[in-house]
Parts: sequence; structure tokens; C-alpha cells
Amino acid sequence: MRLSVVLLWLGAAAACGPSRGSNYRHPAKRIYPLVFRQHEPNYSEINKSASGPPEGRITRDDDKFKDLVPNYNPDIDFKDDEGTGADRLMTQRCKEKLNTLAISVMNQWPGVHLRVIEGWDEENSHGDNSLHYEGRAVDITTSDRDTSKVGMLARLAYQAGFDWVYYRSRSYIHCSVKTESSVGTGAGCFPSGALVHTENGPQDIATIKKGDRVLASDDTGKLVYSEVLTFLDREPNTTREFIQVTAENGVTITATPSHLLLLAAADGWREVFAANVDIGDVLLTRGPGSVMRPSRVIHTRVVMKRGVYAPMTKSGTIIVDDALASCYAIVRSQSLAHAAMAPLRWMSSWSSEEESRGVHWYASAMYSLGDLVLPTSYKYR
Repeated sequence: MRLSVVLLWLGAAAACGPSRGSNYRHPAKRIYPLVFRQHEPNYSEINKSASGPPEGRITRDDDKFKDLVPNYNPDIDFKDDEGTGADRLMTQRCKEKLNTLAISVMNQWPGVHLRVIEGWDEENSHGDNSLHYEGRAVDITTSDRDTSKVGMLARLAYQAGFDWVYYRSRSYIHCSVKTESSVGTGAGCFPSGALVHTENGPQDIATIKKGDRVLASDDTGKLVYSEVLTFLDREPNTTREFIQVTAENGVTITATPSHLLLLAAADGWREVFAANVDIGDVLLTRGPGSVMRPSRVIHTRVVMKRGVYAPMTKSGTIIVDDALASCYAIVRSQSLAHAAMAPLRWMSSWSSEEESRGVHWYASAMYSLGDLVLPTSYKYR
């Protein structure tokens, strides 16, 4: 059973390759639209099991305003009736879910795009506790304004990962997400200031670009320089929760909770989510020459840091702050994640994404698909 599920996910990965709208294989399971006034899950929006309580309005003068990110996805139409670009501003998590939904909409209705009619609001046009004021909510429809599609759009939105979806009006649905800090969102990444090793010496991960060669590991555990092909996640202006892991030899690596670290094992390495690393586990750290040296974990703690960066190398591994890590997250299998990202490695040879920000659309689609089809034992939380 597990093998068949893995093969299904890999097949979907190949089908979701260069074309975002033409070759997607829909899951065999039939999906049903939401009915008018239905919401998923069946809690209030501000329940902790849904999007969670409001944390306060964000205005342009607030410190938190810099955590809102613009969404320039060409596959999404933004109404922007205010003419200020406010509808494009949202939290990183909201942006990730919206971009995933945009792909689902194109696959469900070829030629139709997702349309955002309201995003972040600064004009006091919603209730006092609206999550629109925090960039955590969007009101959406389809580009053709076909009201018969709204119920199915709501179902697709819930499948895309929105934490609360409400079929509020005959003409649009309302979606919202949890806060960044409550879920550790993103494709899994490292903070600004983390060091990687290039052929010219140590370098801040925030300055790495596509085409650079950084220290990584091959399948045999040998240290090699591997080319950075793209970024699975990159957002310098957001603050996230990270797990800081310190080893006996002084090496400390900091990664988001869902990121895979590669720990020492009898047969090479084993994959563990950063949040699940325990004292006594053994980090693989940079040693002399091309070998790695093991060092026992003596301390872990939660920290908040700014900036998120997830370079994807050709080898699928990377040495960060002198410790070995995977380039992947969310799925607890280095080999499976590396295989699923094969089309993205191929695409990177002819794509130009050096200045892109946020979670890569392909990675977001794969992680969302994996959440639907992979056994629980493979998934983060």
C-alpha cells in the first residue's frame, strides 16, 4: 500500500512538471463542492482549530507591515479597486495557499484564473476582528465570475491548504489562514545570517544566487560542491520560528521546524524534522577534507529569526553552519522528496527565477499533493 501511494505521488510530480495547467492528473477520489453558507472546518474562523484568533490590525506604519508580502502571480487576477495594491499584500502563508489554489483552478477549469476581490484591508471595510486587517484573509472568485463554480472553488481552496474556507456569498468565498508563527509555514528553510561554503569561502545564505556552487554531500556521504539550481523558498522580509540545534563540537544549525536535517546513522544518515531532533542524536558536521564528522546534540531551542532561504542544490543536500541538511522539508524522506523534485531540477536549466520570492509554486504544489496522498508517517505533524 505504501509503495503504491509513493508511486502515485511521484507520478503526480512528473505530471506537474513544466506545465502548470495541462498535464495535472486529478486524484481518483471524487470531490464535492461546498454548499452555500457552509464552512470548513466546522468551527468559527477564530477558533484555534481553524485560522485562530486575531492578533491586531496591521497598518502601513506598523512594524509588522514589512512582514506582508506582495503577490505578483500572473495566474491570479487582482481586482485592486482601491488602486493601492493592497489586495496583493498578504502573509507568506496566505500567499503560498493562494498560489497553490491558482494551479488547482487552472487544472479544474482550463482558461479560467483565480480572482482576488479583497486581500489586506486598510480602509476599515470589515468587522472589528476581521483577518483581512492582518493580511490573513482573502475573498475570491473565478476570473469568469461564473457563480456556478463558487461551491467547487471553496472545496479546492480547502484542499489547497487554507485553514478556514467559507462559502459566504453566491458570488465569492472567504478564505483565511493561521499566523506564521503558529504553524512554521513555508517549504522549510534557514534564516538570514546562516553560513554556507562556496568555492571562494564562507558566505551568508542570503547572498547566494542561482548558479553558485556550495558545499553539500553526495549519496556516499562525501563532501562535494553542488550547484544551486533554484530556491524552494526565499523571503527576506518575514520573521519565522526556527529550531536551533547545537552539537557537542560547537556546531549550531538553525532551521524551520519542518526542515529535514540529516543525522548520523549506522548506514549513513537518517532524516529527521528539525522539530523532532532530540538531545543525544548525532549531527553530521563538516570535517577535514571531504569527510564529515559526527557530533552529539547537546541542546535544542526555539528562536525567532528574520529572513527565510531554502536553496535547492543539484545533490539535494547542503552544508549550513557546518552541519549537513537536506534541501527539502515537510516530507520525511530525502529520497522521495529528491525524486519528486526531479522535474523542477530539469526546469531550472531553462527558467529564470533568480529574483523570485516566497515558496516556489512547484514545491508548494508538491507539498500540498503529498499532504493528500502520503501516509501520515511521511508527513510533518
